[in-house]
Amino acid sequence: MTMRDTLRADFPVLRRQVDGMRVTYLDSAATSLKPQPVIDATTHYYTDVSANIHRGKHMLSEEASDAYEAARVRVAAFLGVRAADVVFTANTTHGLNIVAAGLDLRPDDLVLMSRDAHHSLQLPLRARARVEWLPVHADGTVDLDAYAGLLARRPALVAITHCSNVTGRYAPVVEMAALAREHGALTVVDAAQSVPHRRVLLPDLGADAIAFSGHKMLGPTGIGVLAIGQELAARMRPTALGGGVVDWVDVDRWVLRRAPHRYEAGTPHIAGAYGLRAAVDYLDALGMTEVADHDRWLAELLYAEAGKRDYLAVLEPGPGERSATLSAAVRGVDDLTELARALSDSYGVMCRSGHLCAQPLVDSIAGTRCCACPPISTTPPTTSTSRSTPSTSSTRSWRAPDVQPARPDPRRATTR
Repeated sequence: MTMRDTLRADFPVLRRQVDGMRVTYLDSAATSLKPQPVIDATTHYYTDVSANIHRGKHMLSEEASDAYEAARVRVAAFLGVRAADVVFTANTTHGLNIVAAGLDLRPDDLVLMSRDAHHSLQLPLRARARVEWLPVHADGTVDLDAYAGLLARRPALVAITHCSNVTGRYAPVVEMAALAREHGALTVVDAAQSVPHRRVLLPDLGADAIAFSGHKMLGPTGIGVLAIGQELAARMRPTALGGGVVDWVDVDRWVLRRAPHRYEAGTPHIAGAYGLRAAVDYLDALGMTEVADHDRWLAELLYAEAGKRDYLAVLEPGPGERSATLSAAVRGVDDLTELARALSDSYGVMCRSGHLCAQPLVDSIAGTRCCACPPISTTPPTTSTSRSTPSTSSTRSWRAPDVQPARPDPRRATTR
């Protein structure tokens, strides 16, 4: 049995068939499928523990508390940070909102923003501060010289998409974060599309915070991670108060707990922490070097095969590193809703269509057309880098920054 067959067997959803056709899942950029070990770990909490954490001294509560904190330690090791730097959130969106709200940005504060930012990175900051979009070259790559010029205006924050969920392009975060630090600006990174596919160490990036979701890295929905450096943690305030965030409360005052607990109000997704730890274990067992190698190989294959199909207008990421995420428009078809549905219902091919939660980017590249992944047959290479990890092979796409939000189109509504 090949490694590809072994991994496929780990994902129960892939046993399903549609009209006799085996399911082909190309929507991992929206959410990844879950391997059996993650399902088992999540189920174990509900069936064998099911107690709350940090609130009781009975055996089940302490068992759940220990497992929850062990998951934090495991994720911290995965990111190269202290456990105290890891905040469990609901998802990437939640983590980015914690940063945007916790910094108490003023309307006249300047925030520099990636042009390919997901709505989850854009909107919390656009709602609070003055956003200017990072300058790019004609091929879409960041103009670092022009970026340095903008930094001279002393922005409060630089918000960067590590890997675009539309084009798959990786941003030069290390260089950008270093320049931002030289000018006294904080850096927050949306790492939802990068952490599942390569080793991402926060100290190596040099950013002040990264946010990502468990469900995009084989883990459960409803749990995410915000990893924050000590400098940023010292400047942020918790935006949600209640149980779990305080050490003491009396009629005159309350005392907040230290990070990360001060940012985790209420009962968290305890089962999600069990599952997230299992997802990290699963990825590490595959080897993140092998996962990254496979992602690069798949990216080359996707773009090579899509380029052979003249009916596709591929939204090219331009030069530089890219992931196995491909977005395309079908020439002459303005709305791909029915095409995506036909691929699903007739062929078992699950792919994304719509604005991909990055409408400014999608519209600027593809006009009002939706995007969808073409069905492409893939055969992994025979070397050790051929492990068929559940890679991102779905769709996404950008738009001019000064365009005001259009009326929502329900056919293109998407969520992270």
